[in-house]
Amino acid sequence: MKPVLLTTLTRPDSGEAEPLPLQIRRDLLAAIREGKLIHGAKLPSSRAAAEVLQVSRTTINTAYDLLRAEGVLTVRPGAAPAVVAPANPRRPKMTTRLPLSDRGGRLSTDLRRSGDSRKKGVMSPGIPDEALFPRSEWATALRRVSRRLQGGMSGYDMHYGLPELRQILAERLTADRGLRADPERILVTCGTQASLAMLAQVMADPGDIAAMEDPGYLGARAAFSGAGLAIAPVPVDDEGICAELIPDAARIVYVTPSNQYPLGIRMSLQRRMTLLERARRHNTLIIEDDYDSEFHWRGREIAALAGYGSGEVAYLGSAAKVLMPALRIAWLLLPDWLVEPARMAQRNLGILANIHAQAALADLMRTGRYRAHLRRISRAYEERGHALAEALCSIPGLTIRPPDGGVQLALQFHEKRDEAAILAALAAGGFHPAPLSPCSSTGQTGFIVGFANATPDRIARFREILNRETGAARRACGS
Repeated sequence: MKPVLLTTLTRPDSGEAEPLPLQIRRDLLAAIREGKLIHGAKLPSSRAAAEVLQVSRTTINTAYDLLRAEGVLTVRPGAAPAVVAPANPRRPKMTTRLPLSDRGGRLSTDLRRSGDSRKKGVMSPGIPDEALFPRSEWATALRRVSRRLQGGMSGYDMHYGLPELRQILAERLTADRGLRADPERILVTCGTQASLAMLAQVMADPGDIAAMEDPGYLGARAAFSGAGLAIAPVPVDDEGICAELIPDAARIVYVTPSNQYPLGIRMSLQRRMTLLERARRHNTLIIEDDYDSEFHWRGREIAALAGYGSGEVAYLGSAAKVLMPALRIAWLLLPDWLVEPARMAQRNLGILANIHAQAALADLMRTGRYRAHLRRISRAYEERGHALAEALCSIPGLTIRPPDGGVQLALQFHEKRDEAAILAALAAGGFHPAPLSPCSSTGQTGFIVGFANATPDRIARFREILNRETGAARRACGS
């Protein structure tokens, strides 16, 4: 263990009335009481301590002898003096609590669960099955790319994304999502949440309006609220967001047209055209979160909204569901006019992605392993999603939309129910779906249930608990 730096703990002053050895003893005793010096910490030798504190060795030896006499220091020939600290040192507490800024208050508010840190796990929405992560392929790619020298990219050159990843992303977005994707318009970030927060700050001032789907994604609400924006909830019907109800003054409109979160609706082509026309007319930026677009199982796939736009759409995607959220890789495809401001904002905010993770993802995509993995997990998720919907559809009092894609489905109660009580029963059984009500401004109750890790046994047990608890709730309400 390296000896502590004494100048951070004591600064003896010959101008004080108290002798220098007693000053050092006093300061080191205080450091032990406050937990700054832990049990077993090494102090420098008397020679080294005298040099750094600019006092005599006699002064140091006297201070060390006083501490040894009090039983808080062991001094043995040839060994560094070691601290003997009590098991639970007293740490001083601040007598005042510094106030957060208005922005700090907004950013530290948990809008996802109204302050309740809900546990995530089995049947949680938005979480892929970790067991399906391509561990061998990822490890191989990571080993291969980590051996390369990256030059300026190992620092801050092209902080907006590895060129090879932006190139392969442009090719995939063009081929798979019908976009006119230029690598120079792509930014790679550390997550969709970071992308949303950055766009909110770049495109709107505190007090400006951000419109979003209702019910809608709480991550977007957190990003817009953190930026000080006024959130305008806009209802969703069977065709997607009701574009005609978006406030004219909205600076931003956030939508999930491919697989609306949390209801799973796919926005119709006509509604997309209406939304784009409205954005052009009112100079509004549409933020298209292409949520779960990788997983489509029914009906004709519609190109991404940005593919029909002409500069009014910022497109967001990520590797969170195909691989895992913890890799922290996402991307934006931006209109030409927004690229340079966003690049600079990204650098200033420090929302940069790990270079080796970027290179490994590019490697998987270039070699075809990413697409093969996607096909494999898409089949698994389709089977699990339909099995879950089929198992739950017979429970009275619930509306369930069979999933057309994605990794979660929404359960809506016909009448308002106590979500907390049912969630507690499900949690006791090991299940952690999300409540629907925090996503809705109208108080709609229900659950958002993930099915990525929904095995047959889990589905059966989940249904048993849910059916029992909703039945008890119905009986209690006399319905």
